[in-house]
Amino acid sequence: MTDAGQSPISPQGRSQGEIGPLGGQRTTRSGQAWGHHLLEICNVTRDYALPRESLLAPPAVLQALKGVSLQVSAGRSMGIVGESGSGKSTLARLVMALERPTSGQVLLEGRDLHALAPAELRRARRDFQMVFQDPYGSLDPRRPIWRTVAEPAAALERASRAQQRERAAAMLTAVGLRLDALDKYPHEFSGGQRQRIAIARALITQPRLIVADEAVSALDVSVQAQVLNLMADLRDAHGVTFLFISHDLAVVSHLCQDVAVMQGGRIVEHGPVRQVLGAPSHPYTRTLLAAVPEMVVPA
Repeated sequence: MTDAGQSPISPQGRSQGEIGPLGGQRTTRSGQAWGHHLLEICNVTRDYALPRESLLAPPAVLQALKGVSLQVSAGRSMGIVGESGSGKSTLARLVMALERPTSGQVLLEGRDLHALAPAELRRARRDFQMVFQDPYGSLDPRRPIWRTVAEPAAALERASRAQQRERAAAMLTAVGLRLDALDKYPHEFSGGQRQRIAIARALITQPRLIVADEAVSALDVSVQAQVLNLMADLRDAHGVTFLFISHDLAVVSHLCQDVAVMQGGRIVEHGPVRQVLGAPSHPYTRTLLAAVPEMVVPA
């Protein structure tokens, strides 16, 4: 098994007219055209209470996000870049509804995720999945790979063991891994293969949106390129939308069509990659670019 091989993705399971990594149709469940705003982040703030310096001191507050607004079009990849502490990972957690914003809205196809009842949010989670940074710690070492890959769908749908295994096999094939991976365990795979497994797990519910938080930063450069190419193939051929969080401008320029630059909890610049990275207007963006002078910006 190598990190390089990738297999075509076969049409599966979604009804006609839906976006899905295994579908290939370019309209959504609600009939909207491919390219509409799938994700809308509306004036979001996130405050964290800090420990008091003394009993008489007023409570201190850390403003991690300060009025962030952003739109992500269906079938495109949006990169979120910035230094550590800029707020990009906090934004990812709010998009995934792992935390609630202090104020503002996160809309997925027009639905405010943070206004949904718990049962509604649970059902909605099939439409958005996450790929985490650590390809080693994000997989349960006690479970065979087929169970790990099938887990999100098993939590949302009633399916037999055989059906879960069949779907896991389809996902592993989709990300370029052989079927003999089904009964193996995470320690038997390289870092790049583990991240492919994590992507397969994210694809199992056929989501409209995948949030990838520093998803290739733990990988070697050559393996990074293979995983990024896989994500680009899924986006271009099958309409998967990516929100890609990274501190690495070169990685973002490789995968993303659009980019938002974050500094101090705010978006200071955003637009098409070729515009923002090719002719940046904000001093902070120019500072980030100066740190990677040999980066090639897509034409």
